[in-house]
Amino acid sequence: MPTDRVPPGSQTSLREANRARIIDAVQQRGAITQVELVGVTGLSAATISNIVKELTAAGVLNTAPTSRSGRRAQMVTLARNLGLVAGVHFAERSLRAVLADVTQRVVAEQRLPLPPDHRADSGLDRAALLVEEMVDSLGASMTEVLAVGVGVPAPVDARTGMVSASGVLRGWDWVPVPQVLGDRLGVPVRVENDANLGALAENRIGAAIGLQNLVYVRASYGIGLGLVVDGRLLHGRAGLAGELGHVVVDPDGAPCRCGNRGCLETTAGAGALLTAVQARHGHLALRDVVTQALDGDEDLAVALADVGRGLGRHLAMVCTLLDPEMVVVGGELARAGALLLDPLREALASGVLRGTAGPPAVAPASLGEQAEARGAVAVAVEASRVVVPGGAA
Repeated sequence: MPTDRVPPGSQTSLREANRARIIDAVQQRGAITQVELVGVTGLSAATISNIVKELTAAGVLNTAPTSRSGRRAQMVTLARNLGLVAGVHFAERSLRAVLADVTQRVVAEQRLPLPPDHRADSGLDRAALLVEEMVDSLGASMTEVLAVGVGVPAPVDARTGMVSASGVLRGWDWVPVPQVLGDRLGVPVRVENDANLGALAENRIGAAIGLQNLVYVRASYGIGLGLVVDGRLLHGRAGLAGELGHVVVDPDGAPCRCGNRGCLETTAGAGALLTAVQARHGHLALRDVVTQALDGDEDLAVALADVGRGLGRHLAMVCTLLDPEMVVVGGELARAGALLLDPLREALASGVLRGTAGPPAVAPASLGEQAEARGAVAVAVEASRVVVPGGAA
């Protein structure tokens, strides 16, 4: 049975710390039962019950009856009147922005195409305009927006919010995104690598809820990897952890945008796929390749299977190093479903170190193409610093 840890300090300080611990847990999950709060926070059921009642009366939390495994339970969420947050995802060729309340319930969404080499200045202007338009469409004002989370398809230094590898995302090098967008909107901004955000979202509210060790691969025009190790995102020294797409697999291969030659992106990324099918199918967008393969084009289905096998072989190396419980596949290529995932599973299973637990499960991202934007919402909620009446935050 969990017992409350009593650190040095007054009872008032202890209670504030416990309130903050509960708020943090609810913020992270969006919705969580009181029984689950016991396991997540380490507090006793009685303490959880008392503080939840107190915060519900103060208008900070909402509770509603629900059932889990046939048993009645109390679902706990943040009160929806606490404000709004925004999540913005800059993909390689599109911009998605979502607006949510602090329970992470999406209330508005917009998506725009972007040119392949979009620059930070114009992109951030578009993102700011989208957020403002969505807020206005709800009859709200920017004063109700507490924070914005941003995902970009490049390594990000978590300390500065800046892209930490030059050349990977042209036009974004040395741009202080938190400052630029924060000044434009007048709210705190947190920036993350987009694959990290996909991993976070799938771990919090998607296909891998509650797992401690997770590999999330974003397979689109680029190849990104988000890693959850022992329940926490792995960033590395400067945000470069998980850059599978820029692992050199052929030193004499084609030039990569990162400055090296023969990176995995050049052999198993969308560019290589589109080049391989161009001779017989002409110029196609990645979405067209997936759609036509699903509609029965056998040539395109074979090409997607080849990409799946290539990804599976290299993910086997990652899984041998990290031993995750699950590999979640997101990005545009994940829309191909079994055409991509079955060959990926087979290659991963044959290449990973054989252990008693067997190979890790492989699943498509349950949040689909929203995963990265939903992860951006999650970090925005964490950055929003919801103020709890009575002193905790």
